[in-house]
Amino acid sequence: MFRRVRDLGVLLDSEPSTKQHISKVASTCYYHLRRLRQIRSYASHEIMIQPVMSLVMSRIYCNSVVVGRLASTLSPLQRVQNSAAIGLFSALVGNLI
Repeated sequence: MFRRVRDLGVLLDSEPSTKQHISKVASTCYYHLRRLRQIRSYASHEIMIQPVMSLVMSRIYCNSVVVGRLASTLSPLQRVQNSAAIGLFSALVGNLI
């Protein structure tokens, strides 16, 4: 018997909690942020905005499954959003110097 099922990119299980789905989305976003950090010095700020928005932020904002959840459940996604903003800001500052 399967304990979890993935349907349209959402992890569903027998419990009504979405913590596993949120942690999987957060870990995928962190993976993409780490990969983008490696090319940050080779690209301008304007170019870095596009992959961050498409690879990271779209995964957070296009997740209607998490609407109405507790703030403690959504905190991993908030940390991903903060990390993405810090990464973009540091890329902007690095290009200005």
